[in-house]
Amino acid sequence: MEENKKLLLHACCCHCSAYTIKHWKELGYDITVFWYNPNIHPFTEHQERLVALRKMSEIQDFKLIEYDGYDIEDFFRLTAEKPKDRCYYCFTMRLAKAAEAAEKLQNDYFSSTLLISPLQRHDLLELVGREQTGKSNSTFLYEDLRKHYSDSRRITKPLGLYTQKYCGCVLSEWERYRDYPPKDALELYSPVDPKNRYWCD
Repeated sequence: MEENKKLLLHACCCHCSAYTIKHWKELGYDITVFWYNPNIHPFTEHQERLVALRKMSEIQDFKLIEYDGYDIEDFFRLTAEKPKDRCYYCFTMRLAKAAEAAEKLQNDYFSSTLLISPLQRHDLLELVGREQTGKSNSTFLYEDLRKHYSDSRRITKPLGLYTQKYCGCVLSEWERYRDYPPKDALELYSPVDPKNRYWCD
């Protein structure tokens, strides 16, 4: 690998980021972590995950930049008509913005912490990454890091950071809890401390 190569790393959450950052740094890349996740609903959940990533950036001392906006309307517009294809449109929104940011910041490469999640469709991620490479001056780096997801969780567990319970969008939340009786679903979903709930009792 050439020296001083810069990588803009799209981050979906702190737990997927921990090992992924370590992995690319060990390969010699200069990392900038990038937050852009309009798929995460509701907004309070989005903020919880962002705050956790900010805390980890302070602890682990990595550069974090945040997109100035939420783009929720764009996300709904893209995914509402074809909910079965929502992951493709979701990945496209996020990786397109990452490629745009990488080019603007003169980063040679871009990638995503989504590549460590065993729950994500890697065929789609690789496809979308290639598509966005063709539209920018930065190159998408694909690497299957799924076997290291438990390593990433071991890094973050002692930090006591917020842990999400579903992928991000409202449909993923519904899929996570639809088979639970109402009372059980609430017990699974609610934070331990009632004052942290985002709804009104």
